[in-house]
Amino acid sequence: MNSLAPTDKLAADTAMGPVTLLVADLDAMTAYYTDAVTLRVLSATEHTVTLGRRGVPAVILEHAPELKHAAAGSAGLFHTAILFESKAALAAALYSVARKAPGTFTGSADHLVSIAFYFTDPEGNGVELYWDRDRTEWSWVHGQVEMATLYVDPNDFLSQHLTVQGQTTPDDESVFGGAQIGHVHLSVGDVASARQFYVNTLGFDATTSLGNQALFVSAGGYHHHMAMNVWNSRGAGPRMPALGLGRIDIVVPETDALGELTERLTHHKVQVRDDGQTLSFDDPWANLIRVQANAS
Repeated sequence: MNSLAPTDKLAADTAMGPVTLLVADLDAMTAYYTDAVTLRVLSATEHTVTLGRRGVPAVILEHAPELKHAAAGSAGLFHTAILFESKAALAAALYSVARKAPGTFTGSADHLVSIAFYFTDPEGNGVELYWDRDRTEWSWVHGQVEMATLYVDPNDFLSQHLTVQGQTTPDDESVFGGAQIGHVHLSVGDVASARQFYVNTLGFDATTSLGNQALFVSAGGYHHHMAMNVWNSRGAGPRMPALGLGRIDIVVPETDALGELTERLTHHKVQVRDDGQTLSFDDPWANLIRVQANAS
């Protein structure tokens, strides 16, 4: 059966929490995500830096100098997608990266539901900075959200939306608001296994797919909270310890949702680590996922 009972789905108010990256050079990576991407340091220890806006963590950097980069073709992170509240805020971040780290820019796209700019951070992790169109402007056909990849001229976008404040204080939260993880895109070995795990087991809804190349999933009618593709990783098996993705956090609205998820994962024979507040488990490619209830 393709349809799941309501209790077999993630709650509609499910959202993405921060993405943890295991990094070789903590100082350089912190500088990139603050000076260029315009996140702020929320907390820091000798080995870990938490970055975000308005007190909401988006990226957690963990120093792991003992690790090496993964081999080409491995599963893992395709990109971390940071969502901004307005076109002006996105333009401010785009301008900041263009000034501070221009060589990291890799592309841009109008996806119909959103406008996105793509980068690769200093250690090779993909980064998307984006802004969503209002949900009333999204088009759904037979349960699938319509998305495309249309070219966006970054200079034209800046000319239309970059403000004086965006040029001078691009990380000013009082002007540009927050920034949070909107979605996480993974490189996986095959789409069928991704669908079985993320839709049939974890409980996301499939929102669109590109045959056996990519799958997009969400909760509550968002265009996608997660995506998985095989463009660089077809046939990849479970990951070995490496730099890059350390953990994906998912936030559900209440503790009851954690209990339902525990039952669902156990039923599907997924090994779950439950500390009483969070659930942790691995997907088929050994990507670590942690789910917790919203504390507010």
